[in-house]
Amino acid sequence: MNNKNNKIPFEEDNYTHNIQRNNERMLDRRGFMKTLVGAAGLFAVSSLPWGAVAAKELMGLADKEYPRMKIADVSDIAVGDSVKFTFPSEHDDALLIRLGENKYVAYQNACTHLRCPVFWVKEEGEMICPCHHGKFDVHTGAPTAGPPRRPLPEIQVKVEKGAIYAVRVKRYEA
Repeated sequence: MNNKNNKIPFEEDNYTHNIQRNNERMLDRRGFMKTLVGAAGLFAVSSLPWGAVAAKELMGLADKEYPRMKIADVSDIAVGDSVKFTFPSEHDDALLIRLGENKYVAYQNACTHLRCPVFWVKEEGEMICPCHHGKFDVHTGAPTAGPPRRPLPEIQVKVEKGAIYAVRVKRYEA
């Protein structure tokens, strides 16, 4: 019988030959902690620009100007009626409501709870989110019932030469 395959691969009689080798890097607790702190510092420094952008956005210092957009002609909307439109982009649904002869309000119509669409119910004089029975005050956009806790983002409108224009999205203020 040939004992070649059953032979210990090294001259030593145990497999601890690689525990203390010269020219190998040793990572003890102190070295591990230095590496960990260094990596955390690197991640912190690399995220500073994004943190500054987020802070600026949250503090309302980055008021964005959008090109004004025509919503409708004044003659096309009766008092008490509403018109759907998109502003500031084609993916942002909004709702314009004519409350009086010269009074218009507009809001982004995504509920501040779970982004369900909000509808104007003329007979009840309320804006309603049917998903969880949320209701919003038509004059302020503030929630009056249901789970929403934040007001709807208001869109400032301007009337010029018989037309209604969306001008800007008003920032949410806590």
